[in-house]
Amino acid sequence: MRRASESFIAVDWGTTNRRAYLIENGAVTRTHRRQEGVSISSRTTYAGQVAAIRDELGNHPMLLAGMIGSNIGWHQAGYAQCPADIASISSQLLHVDSQTAIVPGVATNLHGHVDVMRGEEVQLLGAPAAGLTPDSGLFCQPGTHSKWAKIQAGRIVDFSTSMTGELFALLRTHSLLAAHLKSPTHADDGFHCGLKRAERMDLTCALFEIRAAAAVRKDDRDGDASSYASGLLIGSEVSVCLRGAADRRVYLLSDQTLAPLYAAALEHHGREVVHIDSQHAFVAGSLAIYEQWQ
Repeated sequence: MRRASESFIAVDWGTTNRRAYLIENGAVTRTHRRQEGVSISSRTTYAGQVAAIRDELGNHPMLLAGMIGSNIGWHQAGYAQCPADIASISSQLLHVDSQTAIVPGVATNLHGHVDVMRGEEVQLLGAPAAGLTPDSGLFCQPGTHSKWAKIQAGRIVDFSTSMTGELFALLRTHSLLAAHLKSPTHADDGFHCGLKRAERMDLTCALFEIRAAAAVRKDDRDGDASSYASGLLIGSEVSVCLRGAADRRVYLLSDQTLAPLYAAALEHHGREVVHIDSQHAFVAGSLAIYEQWQ
């Protein structure tokens, strides 16, 4: 076992970005952020990147989480099966060497529903471990691939993934609607209009309406279209993921970019939203896992 008072580096290594935190005496003292995710790296470069992080933050033990442990990352770290907690994840760390370990992902296969996550499990388990949330509840993590997880007694018992963020990005860059979706999105009137529309109309039909409306009215109102499309997509996701959920409170693990949009969608459905900073949750989860590193 290791001690929380020891210095170590926790790395959240995703598809597009890499964030490293030097943690000393349980607190973040320095950070290192690069747009060097696994999508632009190769297995031959990871050892050098890890060395570069240590050159900047110090020669400390390093805990790597996220897509770095996937089949497109450095080494495949496998998956802990639901129900998963800090202990089961820590017991399955993949040790690259005595000072470097990769956190496994989490997989579920409940009632024929198969899903996986990598990196999100650190935040999900970190929040209750640090007392940022109760040890049971419904959690939502917005992102390129949003996660909705049910936590019971500090364990991830089941979860699902929505590709909302990726779909929105594809619509903005490669679809018939791309020219209308250039503006930033906000939780404004257009967004709320999209939320309401998502409740009563097929998503694909409602999306095409953006193109049709622009052709019919022949004016420039594309600034509303981005928020409207975002409301449609997020509204559809939230409607489905809340279906059958009795939870009146949802714990939102998010940065400041997506939090207002998802909070507005959840409140639209009558839920109370508790926002938890995703970085704080990741650091808390990394601390809990590090303490059980054998």
